[in-house]
Amino acid sequence: MRPLAPYASDPARSRGRLHAGTESGSRGPRDAFQRDRDRIIHSVPFRRLRHKTQVFVAPDGDHFRVRLTHSLEVAQIGRTVARALGLNEDLTEALCLAHDIGHPPFGHSGEDALAAAMAGAGGFDHNGHTLRLLTRLESAYPLHPGLNLSWETLEGLAKHNGPVAAPGWALAATDSEFPLDLGTWPGLEAQVAAIADDIAYDNHDIDDGLRAGLFTLDELTELPFVRHLWDAVRARYPGVENSRLVPELIRDQIGHMVNDVLEETRRRIAEAGVGTADEVRGAGCQLVAFSAVTAEEERALKAFLYARMYRSPQILAIQAEAKSLLAGLFAAYRDAPDRLPAAWRVEPVDRIGHIRRIGDFIAGMTDRYAVARYRELVGEPALPDLV
Repeated sequence: MRPLAPYASDPARSRGRLHAGTESGSRGPRDAFQRDRDRIIHSVPFRRLRHKTQVFVAPDGDHFRVRLTHSLEVAQIGRTVARALGLNEDLTEALCLAHDIGHPPFGHSGEDALAAAMAGAGGFDHNGHTLRLLTRLESAYPLHPGLNLSWETLEGLAKHNGPVAAPGWALAATDSEFPLDLGTWPGLEAQVAAIADDIAYDNHDIDDGLRAGLFTLDELTELPFVRHLWDAVRARYPGVENSRLVPELIRDQIGHMVNDVLEETRRRIAEAGVGTADEVRGAGCQLVAFSAVTAEEERALKAFLYARMYRSPQILAIQAEAKSLLAGLFAAYRDAPDRLPAAWRVEPVDRIGHIRRIGDFIAGMTDRYAVARYRELVGEPALPDLV
């Protein structure tokens, strides 16, 4: 096993689990973070990610990303960065694999629909639901709810994008039961998971966007830094058709971003003078980051993808249908709770509890299961059939 840097998260120094004394020593020589990663991989919500939207709802082809493949790609990048920095790879991988596990069907359009439907009960956000799912709803053990993950994993999931000043109701409930120091930056592994997420979807959405015909290579290479990398690829492989060089461009761009993060992060760690994981949390600033130049390039790429892909008329039209479908499905369950499966018909304590229970049920659906239930309860959906 590679030695950890002094500022890495050490499983031997973990702050533990909410439900102590439930570990079994007979299940292999794994440390706390390895157990967390394995619990996530073996969980039902993780398996459901294979049928949840990344960008495309009901994609026509098998080659477009979904939440599961995106999470695996984030984990690959995250482990690479963690290894180079001497961080804990298992914790980093656990955070990368679970970071999107709370997403409802149909991606961000589904999240918007649930937030609107649950506005009178505190709303909905996928990050808060990730914590709710892993600490309460996914109950795979006989003596406690949730997966009983370590403090460091829950902390990293709660605030991988930075301190949380005003947590929503779901995250606040988790924090009240097992305080996660929401006002500080998380450990470096969580910061790596966050930037690996950016690197993954920036670059792999280029691949999907080109495949879907939402923009052309000529349009993409109008971005100066993309043009620079593209010219270098063409120079290395003269005479090779463009379609075979696009994957090389994406690999080079990922490598460019990863190398920049490593250089900038090492500089920031040295400048902050941190020597332990707790000092990382007390540093009061983000330590894993792009340099100023690459951050500006990444913002330009995001702006391009928002204009040409995420906000394209084709994507927006399907997202509108997805929002309408989830709104109709939510109303069907709200108005007739007996339509819920038996396991979800527990008498709620109040109206808010009733709304949140429906939200929990719908958020756990895959895209195709939501379409099937809508067809059963409401009528024929406008979305493509998912089989």
